[in-house]
Amino acid sequence: MARTAVQADAASLPQRMTWEEFVAWCDEDTWAEWVDGEVTVLSPASIAHQHLNRFLTTILGLFVRTHNLGEVLDAPTLMRLPSRPSGREPDILFVSRDHLDRLRTTWIEGPADLVIEIVSPESEERDWETKRLEYAAAGIPEYWVLDRDRHDAAFFQLGPDGQYARAPLEGGSVYRAAVLLGFWLRVDWLWQLPTPDLEAAEALGLLRR
Repeated sequence: MARTAVQADAASLPQRMTWEEFVAWCDEDTWAEWVDGEVTVLSPASIAHQHLNRFLTTILGLFVRTHNLGEVLDAPTLMRLPSRPSGREPDILFVSRDHLDRLRTTWIEGPADLVIEIVSPESEERDWETKRLEYAAAGIPEYWVLDRDRHDAAFFQLGPDGQYARAPLEGGSVYRAAVLLGFWLRVDWLWQLPTPDLEAAEALGLLRR
């Protein structure tokens, strides 16, 4: 409900804001991004989108906490990238233990180590193209684009040339993360409703390195 109210107020926003003005305006109930001084208010997420987000946040969070690797955060958490400049609000973020000094009160100052975007109809071009180029330029080591409608999961890893390359799947069905060594998942889990049972995932060794 709060996000719908923000949608209704979008027309009254100033055409441009400084980063400081945006942070002061954007509260915890507001889903929006700041790019080149302009504000984009994001659409509400579908139920299926939220289920997938919750599943990934939970299993990633369990893995990261078990091995004391850093922090897993989800929206609305802003990530400020000075390279464009922009303040993005990805669906899921992982910040490694070595980079926890980038955490501020309501945002991350600089790139996360892993960013995950779950595609919605209105974000297709932004997630697949705009953010892929922007995140590569910012030096984000790993970027996942998960498109439920197309059942297409792209796992991009940053190469030495500063460009993303789509990583292959093991056996055509399993992805092993580059940043989170030892973490893996079956891609078909991403499209299941209801999402897989976490106890079953743990029994399969998903949470062990």
